[in-house]
Amino acid sequence: MLIVIENVLDRDEVGHFRKRLAAANWIDGAQTAGSRSVAVKQNLQLDRGDSDAAELGNLILGKLGRHPLFVSASLAEKIWPPVFNLYQDGGHYGAHSDAALMRLPEHNLTIRSDLSATLFLSDPDEYDGGELLIEEQFGAQAVKLAAGDMVLYPSSSLHQVAPVTRGQRICAITWMQSAVSDTSARTLLFDLDQSIQSLSAGRAKDDPDIDRLIHVYHNLLRRWAQV
Repeated sequence: MLIVIENVLDRDEVGHFRKRLAAANWIDGAQTAGSRSVAVKQNLQLDRGDSDAAELGNLILGKLGRHPLFVSASLAEKIWPPVFNLYQDGGHYGAHSDAALMRLPEHNLTIRSDLSATLFLSDPDEYDGGELLIEEQFGAQAVKLAAGDMVLYPSSSLHQVAPVTRGQRICAITWMQSAVSDTSARTLLFDLDQSIQSLSAGRAKDDPDIDRLIHVYHNLLRRWAQV
């Protein structure tokens, strides 16, 4: 399931991020690649200990924790601190899959990567190429969103970033462990939750049909959640 979440950051917030990132200390992204990914990764990143990365990353996490669509779609239990990356001058990231288990020793944290997310910080007209290509059941989906928008997709997907041939593509990426690890179950819960929210509009707060659907939702969540 691929879900676009619009306006995670508004235009003023994107401007603040871009101003901070323009003066940031970018390093070779290959330093954080795995033994096989290093051969196909060509970009720049902020170091995990960078103060700008930590402060801006915490702002993103705060936004996500309050975003109803993100909460509904991810059911996130743990979230990896956002990583900021920059692609330019032909920079790309060839086809790869994300690590299943990710270790953050300084926080004594290990997460299972159920979902990956890319938050775009450059508008599409600022660069050529740079599409995020995500392999799905019926072929590859090309994603190139407005600055401030995010795409959420299964970490199990094979994906890549096409070469950037003009300008700069700046994004923040993160991974999360969901309370519901099974993609099919999580998708069903998301569809049910979105339907409940849509049907609830204009109905009484004690509508018995809505209450029954909520009852079903939470019993399914109780059955499938691993916390």
